[in-house]
Amino acid sequence: MSEGNPLAKGAAWMNGEIMPINEARLPVNDWGILHSDITYDVVPVRDGAFFRLPDYMERFRASRASLRLDIGMDEAAISAALHRMVAASGLRDSYVAMVASRGVPLIPGTRDPRECGNHFYCWCVPYIYLMRPEMPPDARTAWIAKSVTRIPASSVDPRVKNYHWGDFTAGLFEAKDNGFETVILLDANGNVTEGPGFNVFAVSGNRLITPDAGALEGISRRTVIEMGQSHGMDVDIRPLPLAEFMEADEVFLSTSGGGVMPLTRVDDRIFSNGAIGPVAAAMHETYRLWIQDPAYRTEIEYDTKPSA
Repeated sequence: MSEGNPLAKGAAWMNGEIMPINEARLPVNDWGILHSDITYDVVPVRDGAFFRLPDYMERFRASRASLRLDIGMDEAAISAALHRMVAASGLRDSYVAMVASRGVPLIPGTRDPRECGNHFYCWCVPYIYLMRPEMPPDARTAWIAKSVTRIPASSVDPRVKNYHWGDFTAGLFEAKDNGFETVILLDANGNVTEGPGFNVFAVSGNRLITPDAGALEGISRRTVIEMGQSHGMDVDIRPLPLAEFMEADEVFLSTSGGGVMPLTRVDDRIFSNGAIGPVAAAMHETYRLWIQDPAYRTEIEYDTKPSA
């Protein structure tokens, strides 16, 4: 991070201009704000390169198509904006968000979503960990939400990355009030879905299990599935009842904010005797190696040589 760079604490790209993130502004009547009529994606930058950028771009394109958002930019232009912004920030490890919003009504007072000015913006900040690496094992805890279930897919498609966090926020209040680090939500049938910013995995013997519904089809989730297969594990993508989840040998989370995040406790159930389980540890190390693999990296050409 360059000394004195006003973008080093975070940068935003809006309408072709790059600015410090605290100077970025949206109109108060943007439907992205008023109605959460918006989609986004987050791609991590690790050691000066995007990790799996084409995969994140593909999902962002699919989300825009699902919501009928036309931002007037192709993928080359979006990628150029991301590259230019991160390069200007000097951040070698960064959390990078790309956003498509419905925008402001072009006809004042209209209720027709087709009559809004869709637009794109992006922003980046220093890398965000869902659970910081130095967090001790006994602090890696999750609460199963009791008062709220995941928004059903028939209402909000979880495959479209979105800001509808009402259920997650209610669950987080529950978790924090009970002394837990994060929360996992169930669906109406009592199956595990996901949590705020992460997918969920259970380990049973040589089998890796992750929910098939009610959750974002995360790129980090895809990475874990591929890593599990590379380790010779059987992977099940199917409904995961809470009772089965709680009887697993290990449980862990996958997220762009840190890769593989082991859990040692869910509610009152202690996993792996309170230590990081061997499968989660192996997956965490494999993820660390994969983010350095040129096959998955899109290097960033920085404006200036990064300081030592």
